Amino acid sequence: MKLPKSVEIIEVGPRDGLQNEPQPITTEQKKELIARLAKAGYGRIETTAFVHPKWVPQMSDAEEIAKYCNELGINYIALTPNVRGLQRAIEAGAPQVAVFIGASTAFNEKNINKSTKDSLLECEAVFDMAKQHGKFIRAYISMSFTCPYQGDVSFDEVNFVCERFVKLGADEVDIGDTNGHANPKIVYDRFSRLRDLYPDTVFVGHFHDTWKMSLANTLAAMQAGVEKFDTSIGGLGGCPYSPGATGNVATEDVLRMLSEMGIDTGLQFDEVTRLAPFAKSLSTRV
Repeated sequence: MKLPKSVEIIEVGPRDGLQNEPQPITTEQKKELIARLAKAGYGRIETTAFVHPKWVPQMSDAEEIAKYCNELGINYIALTPNVRGLQRAIEAGAPQVAVFIGASTAFNEKNINKSTKDSLLECEAVFDMAKQHGKFIRAYISMSFTCPYQGDVSFDEVNFVCERFVKLGADEVDIGDTNGHANPKIVYDRFSRLRDLYPDTVFVGHFHDTWKMSLANTLAAMQAGVEKFDTSIGGLGGCPYSPGATGNVATEDVLRMLSEMGIDTGLQFDEVTRLAPFAKSLSTRV
């Protein structure tokens, strides 16, 4: 079995995990979660999103969360879906930013009222500004396997977005199973083909657990050569524009699997395990 000696786990609980919660989560609760995650040894945490609070109310405290992360001195990622969001992230001092586009045009139209092609054109200004300010850019490709609005998503649709992200200079490309319907066979095939086409590109796996295959999909991606994965403490998460999608793969489950396989993550498993109940207490969806 082809496996890496070490894997980077990027914690996305504070942003992707909490963004869709129906009940307000206080800024202080988010700060506690982030502080306790930082103690567990993460190299990167996705902590907030600079989006309009009308659309994602849970992220209305983005500036305060960014300020707190800066005070902690941690390396963190902030979602910045447009130029205005990026401007706010730059002013707040976020070291890494993330953009996202769905491989499915049907998803993009539901999410941001634009086609995939139009979304990519709009992304050019975001990339240009982020590069000018020396920001690390994570590029998410959402709905990389299936989509609740169109069904199966083809490899060509994923590659159409990936090729453009690579040309724009993404520092890493995050391939998302946003509605959690992927299986190990398509995960292995899709990542293998992308890595063959873009051997110098860093790919990240992002799996949701709707059909309870996220751990198997993580293993399949590792066998295809992927060494970076998004996970969410306590399995928090869900996409507001993906009906029926459940949480992200749980950090503690991934850590247990990797630990048993002898794969190093640099994280303190006991700390993460102790934190999971607190993370779950913030959610009404887990």
